[in-house]
Amino acid sequence: MLDIVKIDHVGIRVSDRDEALKFYGLLGYELMADGGFDHGHPLILQHSCGIVLNLLGQVSAKAGENVLMDADDKYPGYTHMALHVSSVEAAEKMFEENGVSITGRHQFKGITTIFVRDPDRNVVEIVEHTGPDFFSEKVDQETRLA
Repeated sequence: MLDIVKIDHVGIRVSDRDEALKFYGLLGYELMADGGFDHGHPLILQHSCGIVLNLLGQVSAKAGENVLMDADDKYPGYTHMALHVSSVEAAEKMFEENGVSITGRHQFKGITTIFVRDPDRNVVEIVEHTGPDFFSEKVDQETRLA
């Protein structure tokens, strides 16, 4: 087994540097370094929770459908980032005050979630654990979340 300590960073390709920094700034991210954004290298953003983002430029195509929520065909690959927060209600209020639309919501077994999109339609899930620990019981193959 690989001795993984934590996720080091998440890389996200963005089309507009300033709009991306504004959106991720709402989430509490701070720009720590510019590794050469205009040449295809990342902007390094840090959050106080420890999650690092690498925003990558040089987009060659306009943002289209998101594979998680927009496309009927479901291709393999990464679909979204989920951030655990203390209050989904407070997060929703902050997004609404800043003109960010809630594009989905879901509740199941002690978890409440909302979904938002960054300026390039990348999905960010906001998660609050509202009940018993979701992973407190081992489930069988027939158990479904919803």
